[in-house]
Amino acid sequence: MASLLQADRVLYLVSGEKKIRSPLSQLYYCRYCSELRSLECVSHEVDSHYCPSCLENMPSAEAKLKKNRCANCFDCPCCMHTLSTRATNIPSPLPDDPAKTTMKKAYYLACGFCRWTSRDVGMADKSVASGGWQEPENPHTQRINKLIEYYQQLAQREKAERDRKKLARRCTYMPLAFSQHTIHVVEKYGLGTRLQRQISGAPISGLAGLSLKEGEDQKEIKIEPVQALEEVEPLPEDYYTRPINLPEVTTLRQRLLQPDFQPIGASQLYPRHKHLLTKRSLRCRKCEHNLSKPEFNPTSIKFKIQLVALNYIPEVRIMSIPNLRYLKESQVLLTLTNPVENITHVTLRPCEEGDQDDLKSTATVAVSAKELLLAGKDAAAEYDELAEPQDFQDDPDVVAFRKSNKIGIFIKVTPQCEEGEVTLSFKMRHDFRNLAGNEPVWLTHHVELSLGPLAP
Repeated sequence: MASLLQADRVLYLVSGEKKIRSPLSQLYYCRYCSELRSLECVSHEVDSHYCPSCLENMPSAEAKLKKNRCANCFDCPCCMHTLSTRATNIPSPLPDDPAKTTMKKAYYLACGFCRWTSRDVGMADKSVASGGWQEPENPHTQRINKLIEYYQQLAQREKAERDRKKLARRCTYMPLAFSQHTIHVVEKYGLGTRLQRQISGAPISGLAGLSLKEGEDQKEIKIEPVQALEEVEPLPEDYYTRPINLPEVTTLRQRLLQPDFQPIGASQLYPRHKHLLTKRSLRCRKCEHNLSKPEFNPTSIKFKIQLVALNYIPEVRIMSIPNLRYLKESQVLLTLTNPVENITHVTLRPCEEGDQDDLKSTATVAVSAKELLLAGKDAAAEYDELAEPQDFQDDPDVVAFRKSNKIGIFIKVTPQCEEGEVTLSFKMRHDFRNLAGNEPVWLTHHVELSLGPLAP
């Protein structure tokens, strides 16, 4: 039998077009539209960029200008670990008397994992620890920049053309939708001229950000197509006979990490600027409210908003499973945990026949129709052994035990398949109060349990 500690043994159904089933610990709860949300039901938004090494926070415009890389931190080109700056003393001639030397500090980059150093590729040492290091120049930089400008201009024109077509379709029905009051408001606030420009097909100010820069539409960027060469440079005569020294040959991963150079030999590996990481916020796609929003500071691990479903929805867990046999009723012990501080009313009921959400059940389940009361979560009560338990007058045939905000309940399961995994489903209905303490909202969740295979 599979372990009861597996997270995917109890799944909650996420409402939406796609029937997504996921553990409660991997879901979010939107308290504005009162729905469970998975990572496929949210939109990701970048809040900030930061370097994972020096933890420098960069605005989006600056990060885009630096191609999402840190200017001061580097990755090892061999093993991709972070490089550190090392200091050493080297002899240097005195400016007054070149015959005499003095010790001077010099700095170089070194990897503490594979022992690669910047001296291996002939990079000169620096006299200061910070600042720019020697970087190879890409011979195709001018061509790449020309292609980027061309495709940016092409993308802007296509987007502006799509917006003009959308506006033309709307302007066809716009005069019919105006009433006398609307026309009065338009004339009062001086919008008539702007409206005429929109109707006549002239570009509106809202599309100004999408239009090309001044003079770009007249000056079209042209690129020369690449011409294939009929003759290429021949390979060296000893190319096939020369023995291969593997430590001097780069791997495929090392070449692809530097696509602008794709170095063949280890002597051509230069340090790579460290990629920036992002802090992202999650937003509900239905009501567009934030479900998870981290702090802006990269050193902080706190969240301004963190609507994890585990903190709002009662959690169902499997505590014990008897030997399950075909067409024989067995008693399974489940636990219900209340994550909120208020008393929660929970009702369980089996799925109705023909339920579109119940597609994987291989067993029938019998649950009590009585309402279950879950005590509010109290962190101090968990460590207070002398605290008096609350009297909820539980039915011993339904409630096995009660401890703090957790109860154990019995359900009866009858497998309907002769072989395979035993899976059952039921509906869980409970009340939820928002932080403002308004009227409770009743929520219903579809829960699926995987009880493992039948007993031999």
